[in-house]
Amino acid sequence: MSATATRQPIVELCDVHVVHRTRGGGMFNRERVYALTGADLTVRAGETIGVVGESGCGKSTLAKVLVGLQRPTSGTVTFAGSDVWSMAASQRRHLIGTGIGMVFQDPATSLNRRMPVRDILRDPLDVHRRGSRSQREERVAELMALVGLPNSVADVLPSQLSGGQRQRVSIARALALEPGLVIADEPTSALDVSVRAQILNLLLDLKERLGLAMVFVSHDIQTVKRISDRVVTMYLGRIVEQAPAAGLPEGAQHPYTRALFSATPGLLSPIDPIPLVGPVPLATRPPSGCPFRTRCWQATDVCASDMPPVEPGADGGGHEFRCHHPVPAGSSNAELMELARAATGRTTPLHVEETA
Repeated sequence: MSATATRQPIVELCDVHVVHRTRGGGMFNRERVYALTGADLTVRAGETIGVVGESGCGKSTLAKVLVGLQRPTSGTVTFAGSDVWSMAASQRRHLIGTGIGMVFQDPATSLNRRMPVRDILRDPLDVHRRGSRSQREERVAELMALVGLPNSVADVLPSQLSGGQRQRVSIARALALEPGLVIADEPTSALDVSVRAQILNLLLDLKERLGLAMVFVSHDIQTVKRISDRVVTMYLGRIVEQAPAAGLPEGAQHPYTRALFSATPGLLSPIDPIPLVGPVPLATRPPSGCPFRTRCWQATDVCASDMPPVEPGADGGGHEFRCHHPVPAGSSNAELMELARAATGRTTPLHVEETA
């Protein structure tokens, strides 16, 4: 058992489903969007979990469930041992508001444009009545120093700051109440390439200094691998694999995880994508059985009839996946490419949203 696995759980999801209704089709014919299906996830103290997958796979929905912004259609969300959605709204706001911080994708829209930086950082302290007025002002100064912002920006509006400075304000606001967990939903995608590394290094430094747990949602798979202890792969609203980051991509055993990593550019290795063909399912009409079967080169009849159970990975360490025909751990991309091409007869690669 790894050291991380022995740490105290902060948040636990158990069989969580989130189903939305589409706006079109009239009152009685609106389709259902299966944004999250059967999600089981435990976030433990001090660990960093990276969440990856294609656009629309449910990453942001998972983040919103973890931070209490999205109520599940069914399933349980447990924070610090308490069922989040069975308690009173005021108790829930206090428990999650003080225990979890959220860093949103675009600081230009997540920060109040009419409030100066000082008021933005003091607002969580005011809402939860932390300390006296002078103590709150001292905390604001501490937060600014913590994220590397000069005192001169305290009375400046967010529109007068650079993108990187605005995101530093967002991070400082997320840390205002000293949470044990920070959810970062695409925290660098709205920033210039030149400042992305600065913000990532800041998050890593804060995690080490403050002993934070972190859930990092991103399309930048290489960055997720670098900063995470564990990587969660999502496909069509389902968690299909959880694996130790150190062993990826070779240690991954779900075909989708291997295809996803193979289609991601690296600094030292060329893009060598494993070909995937077949229809991409809609979240309104998920396929029976395994959701990935319509694009998987290993799919058989059992994949269409039965949802794969959770299986332990070959390398242990909390590794688990859902697949009837897992990829052997340690298989090379070349081997998998040959199998995929033999099965499909085509070479169309998986599309992964590009990152700079």
